[in-house]
Amino acid sequence: QVHLVESGGGLVQPGGSLRLSCVASAFTMDYYAMGWIRQAPGKEREGVVCITRDGDAFYADSVKGRFTMSREVGKNTVYLQMNSLKPEYTAVYYCVTDLVASSCPVGYDYWGQGTQVTVSS
Repeated sequence: QVHLVESGGGLVQPGGSLRLSCVASAFTMDYYAMGWIRQAPGKEREGVVCITRDGDAFYADSVKGRFTMSREVGKNTVYLQMNSLKPEYTAVYYCVTDLVASSCPVGYDYWGQGTQVTVSS
């Protein structure tokens, strides 16, 4: 059974940094595009970034220059390095894939329990 487990969230002050991790089981991440999405209270899900099988990443305009997504080949793990955080980035962040696409965009067919990111002073 496909599992995605996100971790690394927490409470951080504006301007701070966090690194999120997503570990997969029951499939090999290296073959597929992966993404991060987020959902803030009362708002719709929002795509944050997608990374292709080859490692090319595509970011939402709202996070360009602040977030970096990477994958650790062979470790079945992707990361989201988040710098210069803003309060409006507060949300639950989910790692997603569709187990079909190797390029972006990627569907949201599979996701984990999410990790809460709260940016507040």
